[in-house]
Amino acid sequence: MKRRIEKVAVLGAGTMGARIAAHLANAGIPCFLLDIAPTELHADEKKKGWSLDSAVVRNRIVMAGFEAAKKSRPAAFFTEETARLVTPGNFEDNLAWCGEVDWIVEAVAENLEIKRGLYARVEAVRKPWTIVTSNTSGLPIHLIAEGRSEDFQRHWAGTHFFNPPRYMKLVELIPGPKTRPEVTESLEEICDLRLGKGVVVAKDTPNFIANRIGTYSMLNAVRQMQALEMTIDEVDACTGPAIGQPKSATFRTADIVGLDVLVHVVRNIYDSIPNDESRENYRLPALLEEMMKRGWLGDKTGGGFYKRVKKGGESEILTLDWQKMEYRPRQKAKFASIEAGKAIEDTRARLRALVSPTLEGKGGDKANQFLWRSLSESCLYAARRVPEIANSIVDVDRAMRWGFAWELGPFEAWDAIGVEKMAGAVEREGKRIPEVVSKVLASPKKSFYEYEKGSTKYFDLATSALAPIPEAPGIIILKSLKDRATVVQSNSGASLIDLGDGVVCCEFHSKMNSIGSDLVAMIHAGIERLGKEFDAMVIGNQAPNFSVGANLMLVLIGAQEGEWDDIHMAVRQFQRANMAIKYATRPVVAAPQGMALGGGCEISLHSARIHAAAEAYIGLVETGVGLVPGGGGTKEMLIRANEHAAGQEDLDLFHALKPIFQNIAMAKVSTSGEEARSLGYLRPSDLIAMNRDRQIADAKQTALSMVRAGYHPPAPAEIRVLGEEFLAAAKLAIHMLMRGEYASAHDAVVARKVASILAGGGITAPQTVSEQYILDLEREAFVSLCGERKTQERIAYTLKTGKPLRN
Repeated sequence: MKRRIEKVAVLGAGTMGARIAAHLANAGIPCFLLDIAPTELHADEKKKGWSLDSAVVRNRIVMAGFEAAKKSRPAAFFTEETARLVTPGNFEDNLAWCGEVDWIVEAVAENLEIKRGLYARVEAVRKPWTIVTSNTSGLPIHLIAEGRSEDFQRHWAGTHFFNPPRYMKLVELIPGPKTRPEVTESLEEICDLRLGKGVVVAKDTPNFIANRIGTYSMLNAVRQMQALEMTIDEVDACTGPAIGQPKSATFRTADIVGLDVLVHVVRNIYDSIPNDESRENYRLPALLEEMMKRGWLGDKTGGGFYKRVKKGGESEILTLDWQKMEYRPRQKAKFASIEAGKAIEDTRARLRALVSPTLEGKGGDKANQFLWRSLSESCLYAARRVPEIANSIVDVDRAMRWGFAWELGPFEAWDAIGVEKMAGAVEREGKRIPEVVSKVLASPKKSFYEYEKGSTKYFDLATSALAPIPEAPGIIILKSLKDRATVVQSNSGASLIDLGDGVVCCEFHSKMNSIGSDLVAMIHAGIERLGKEFDAMVIGNQAPNFSVGANLMLVLIGAQEGEWDDIHMAVRQFQRANMAIKYATRPVVAAPQGMALGGGCEISLHSARIHAAAEAYIGLVETGVGLVPGGGGTKEMLIRANEHAAGQEDLDLFHALKPIFQNIAMAKVSTSGEEARSLGYLRPSDLIAMNRDRQIADAKQTALSMVRAGYHPPAPAEIRVLGEEFLAAAKLAIHMLMRGEYASAHDAVVARKVASILAGGGITAPQTVSEQYILDLEREAFVSLCGERKTQERIAYTLKTGKPLRN
């Protein structure tokens, strides 16, 4: 029987342990965080008269790790309050706490004897049936638990989280030789449903799946860089977004991870794979050896492959010249093939184009050559490692997508390039084709995957035939539904998709999901179908970001051409769409994920319920481009302030408005879905989906529960405003910010517009106004700011650079 895990102990408060504890707390799971007790006093502790028996000394090491997690950037905790779920302690005084938990996660040093010694102590206090796992990144799981009791080994496994645990999706689950199936199921369940992770079951082989393939790929990039005499800048230009991999590419990633960590992984693999035909490719390159000697470990030492320096009061990034072993200014890589690839939006098509010169025997530029050598070697190696390291090609591809943030795993890359073409080019180079590739070439489809009518089949290693990938319960993939012809209505900016059970989804798919007339029209179309064809609507999508807000290019063009009536009309239409969402006769649930900014935030605020992703970055950011929220966002925050101060004096409303004014004026964005609640963008009744893959399905269930509860739209809101009482205080605050040089003159112009709306416009004394009254104030302020030259400069700068301008 699967066990429900209610409390956890994390052993080891280093970088990984403390952040695993933080993410357990993010999921609402109380946990103990334990580490060793010090054996020596620090000089300052001696001066204070403390001893090794003092409580503050005994928890010094664990508190250092805990505090580092609280201060880490990007943040390990969703909110400051979340950290209260973590209770620090030490192995000497508090190891008995392990007897109170359902799951023990060990994350101490990567040393077999240290781990075994700790487990011997843990077993003395652990209660039967408690699950125990190690976060080891490469030590053999079966060896760590050797000598432990039968019950221990039946409840034992590896759970390899990736750093940082909050943000990296992958958890590799490695069962031991005696692990019971229900233990594996329990761990899969908590990691998936409660921690929001993608779980891949790996075999107990050196460094499991992702690090085995990913490290090979990184070392191969170093070798090819030196063979082709390329620069570090050039390699990172090739191995980032150009091929669907993170912006940090190869060498920036190494700096973030730390060269010492990378070298430890490489040496562990080399020592552990005597029979791997590519073992010598894991021999540490002389370049990395030399960097280790010099202490150039990356970000943690201030320099690695890149180095940040101060020059003339400004920060500058230098690049390592690996041939001279000295730093120089960064040089933008210029490859015609990479530049041409930027015009190809689809990653698979772009990958094909970048390696096509080699496939056609033409050679191409240096980037083409590097990418062919790099990709073909990595794909060949992955093909040689199955089924040794994983049960299926799907697990390998998922591990690389979720653990290294690749858009395409190695077998998906085989298909993108073309298995036949790639195999032919490899054979022309005199290289042996892996057995699994030969089997694929002998199959009818000659591909590792087949996509058909919303379902995906993969090449099953056991049968040498295509088999369907099982659909996980509780997950809705919108693309699959669209492939099955469930689209009810569509235009260039959005679609209505039938989710089944009487729920329709309004999916945005404009560029960056920016809001324009087509998207607004589809919102109206969806609401018109409620009560006739559908009982509820979910507004959501599965792009990286929910919506970045209004289409600023259209706003700028309209402002520059003086099309004020058109801008008025566009804002009014968006306001009407949001009011239609709010007062729809059936529930509308917003499911924001990633960035939900400006208009994206306003759509969410007007919904009957928000079911946000845990990683939802929500905010009214219009002031950053010299505008104010124009779609009812300020109005909705005013209503929330009224709710907070319900039945109280005007002074309570005044205090409720202060943080709202600050958040809008300073374009404050939440760093998590949970922080969005503390900022007022989510109400207490709104929900959080820890696993983004499950968010649309979760939002659908939220909508259906509201239908079953007999949903009725809210009554029109009556909004109390304070008039001059609030406006005067806000203007004083703006003045002080200008005097302190925290705000520019134009910042002040925009902030006074926000303050005026929140105060009720020209109203002098406190009174109650309608929603439409505030909407009119928002629209007038928005349009008037569009006419400001400095606002237009801000919009143009943001469109060009993606960054705000302070003018």
